[in-house]
Amino acid sequence: MAAVPEKPIIEIRSLSKTYKTDTAEIHALNGIDLSIRKGEIFGIIGMSGAGKSTLVRCINMLEKPTSGTVLFDGRDLSKLTDAEVRGARRSMGMIFQQFNLLMQRTAEGNVCFPLEIAGVKKEKAKARASQLLELVGLSDRRDSYPSQLSGGQKQRVAIARALATDPKVLLCDEATSALDPTTTKSILALLQDINRRLGITIVVITHEMGIIEAICGRVAIISDSRIAECGRVEDVFFKPKTEAARRLVCPEGRVDRFRSSRRMRIVFDGSSAFEPVIANMVLACGKPVNILYADTKNIGGKAFGQMVVQLPEERDTARKMFEYIRSRGLTAEEVRENVG
Repeated sequence: MAAVPEKPIIEIRSLSKTYKTDTAEIHALNGIDLSIRKGEIFGIIGMSGAGKSTLVRCINMLEKPTSGTVLFDGRDLSKLTDAEVRGARRSMGMIFQQFNLLMQRTAEGNVCFPLEIAGVKKEKAKARASQLLELVGLSDRRDSYPSQLSGGQKQRVAIARALATDPKVLLCDEATSALDPTTTKSILALLQDINRRLGITIVVITHEMGIIEAICGRVAIISDSRIAECGRVEDVFFKPKTEAARRLVCPEGRVDRFRSSRRMRIVFDGSSAFEPVIANMVLACGKPVNILYADTKNIGGKAFGQMVVQLPEERDTARKMFEYIRSRGLTAEEVRENVG
């Protein structure tokens, strides 16, 4: 018998959010439909102003949608009383770009704070804080104030605080944007560990494709206040179907600066060894190419990522280059539209 699919922990139906000013209406979100499964790490990505932060604030009802429905663990949040919404919100921990720690409290005091609000007794709250600070690797900094901590340590405290009320979902709104690359990598590894060990659903809101690629299983691209594309990360990023996805795949208009009539996008999905495939193609075909954009990684000797190259004008040579790349087990597609 086939397994029955698990119900989503978050389900968004036809959600819209409109802000009214004296002179106009601003449609921050427009007809959002989204389903997030229990226990997954789900990414929401888009450019600045696309509506990402408004969407996450609608999920936890810090912003009330103008229309539409947000179901959390099967409950329609719009039909709950204010007290019931506050209770549901305790099941949704949240971490932010700027940490939002209380500067006059120690690391332990910050983690205890949401427990105090929930009415948990002091000794029990301190025991929970100690457990969570150990989980995030900061048991030796429990008495440190935020001013005495690095950016990565502050975010670890913020994560511990978000976990204090034993949430079912962790919402991460640009949680690594203020961190350097090395610290970002360690925070992402921590989030993956929390997801595996505790089974908490994690929703990652970001404008950085690398963050999504690193830890998410599925992703939704939000553009112009709508969901442009949603699916598995490898499908959305390696085989984008929409212009919004292609802008993220080839960011900052780097491809658009070159006006070659023929361009080839090569996708490295881990099926091939990490080798100088472009150099070998040039040697095999006898013509140079211009690399317009590249974002590749060597993971365990396998190649992941993508590359866009400008092809020679000669049709036969270009055809041979496509054939060569495909013979190496790689995906190669012609890029005709302007990107960015």
